[in-house]
Amino acid sequence: MNGKPKVYIDGREGTTGLQIFERLEKRTDLELLLISEEKRKDPEERKKYLNAADVAFLCLPDGAAREAVSMIENPATRVIDASTAHRTAKGWVYGFPELSGEQKEAVAAAARVANPGCHATGFISAVYPLRRLGIIRQDQALTCFSLTGYSGGGKKMIAEYEGEGRDKALDSPRIYGLNLNHKHIPEMKAVCGLTAAPVFSPIVADYYKGMATTVALPASAAGGLGAERIWKELTAWYEGCSLVQVAPLGAGGPMIAGNAMAGKDSLMLYVNGSEEQTIITALFDNLGKGASGAAVENMNLMLGFEETEGLAV
Repeated sequence: MNGKPKVYIDGREGTTGLQIFERLEKRTDLELLLISEEKRKDPEERKKYLNAADVAFLCLPDGAAREAVSMIENPATRVIDASTAHRTAKGWVYGFPELSGEQKEAVAAAARVANPGCHATGFISAVYPLRRLGIIRQDQALTCFSLTGYSGGGKKMIAEYEGEGRDKALDSPRIYGLNLNHKHIPEMKAVCGLTAAPVFSPIVADYYKGMATTVALPASAAGGLGAERIWKELTAWYEGCSLVQVAPLGAGGPMIAGNAMAGKDSLMLYVNGSEEQTIITALFDNLGKGASGAAVENMNLMLGFEETEGLAV
């Protein structure tokens, strides 16, 4: 690669794209390719920028992301897709480098990286190590609830929450995904190697950003292990990770606030419970480690930069 690596954000106007841009705009170690406002939806102009980039971020709806990939003819253009389109697709690397040393190497070498979903990030951070260690069975039916700030719903939901004369129902937390078929479930199953879909209940509340994803584990679902042993296993698994860490056992006080990690690009796991029951809560920013921060981390690895460069740890 000659000179600074060139980076293009396709879909820079959306919530994720804007957040990626904010993390990159002041960096001097790369060149941002900026399409003109009047041509940002012009297919030929987009194609030109996609093929000129060393790394292209796709911050688009699923169909548009697949279309963007089909436009790329330059074999040197590497892609980080923030949509759901390629998270379980063959030939794509799942962009969660902390899962293992092998995963980090795979991301660094990849031509195509699928950025994880926000809720999926919380679930997988807790479940993946315990599955790999054989503590959680492949066919174990798990239960998970996940609290998120309203920015996770994109521009339309942000406008609903921040508009004048809004619906009073927005004043309280709202459970959604009531058909239990949330779009993040396929990656939760595939990445963790589960044959049973988790019973997953997402909740949106009246705060801008921050996520608390909680997996409930009776000892019977965790190889007979209680909270202290599970905490030890997770602490050992993530030892040395810069952006995923495990808090001291029982840390966080009597309550965990969903927005406690807002503004950070890292994730903290909290383990609470007893010998009979455990809850593991992944606390992070849905726009940080749950979206744009994770995308920039993956780019850093792909381009050979320090993984935390430009991120708020």
